[in-house]
Amino acid sequence: MTRRLIQLFFGLALYGFSTALMLRAGLGLNPWDVFHQGLAERSGWSIGSVIIAVGVFVMLLWIPLRQRPGFGTLANLVFVGISANAALSFLPAAQGLSLQIAFLIAGIVLNAVATGAYIGAGMGPGPRDGLMTGLVRRTGWPVRTVRTGIELTVVAVGWLLGGTLGAGTLIYALAVGPLVQVFLPMFSREEAKPPRSGDRLQNCAP
Repeated sequence: MTRRLIQLFFGLALYGFSTALMLRAGLGLNPWDVFHQGLAERSGWSIGSVIIAVGVFVMLLWIPLRQRPGFGTLANLVFVGISANAALSFLPAAQGLSLQIAFLIAGIVLNAVATGAYIGAGMGPGPRDGLMTGLVRRTGWPVRTVRTGIELTVVAVGWLLGGTLGAGTLIYALAVGPLVQVFLPMFSREEAKPPRSGDRLQNCAP
């Protein structure tokens, strides 16, 4: 249990740090963070506070879906936003295209490592993951259809609110799934079966 807790909080802290890297890169964010940034711009709140507030709202949507949170869900709800704010307090904006690209690549790779760590801890899905899986279970629709619908909605609303949509958004969408497929087995509990090579992992923001 101690190892799983360490892994969980390592993953959540790293997820917040990777979010900050992509924000400072300024080349585009993952779909949920486009939404978070847009809300932060409109509300005047820090992005970490918005991440937490959106997480609370999303978890209210779990009620009609009959989703049950785990300890990891509640930790995810709070800790990602806190760690994103902490990282943004010392990370400067990337100056120059080379540094922007370096921040973006590091952010995407570390995001995949973080996702593998917190999912591999097996202590409950993040609020946004749970929304997706709950909708899949209740509607019977394919995961890819539900995930695409959710992410197109949040990225469109986030862009309209002023969130950063760019090349980084597309690169993230194409790269993060295969990267998580690589990192997840490294963090999975011993009793869990590793994904088969043909399985397609669907990753969402926490």
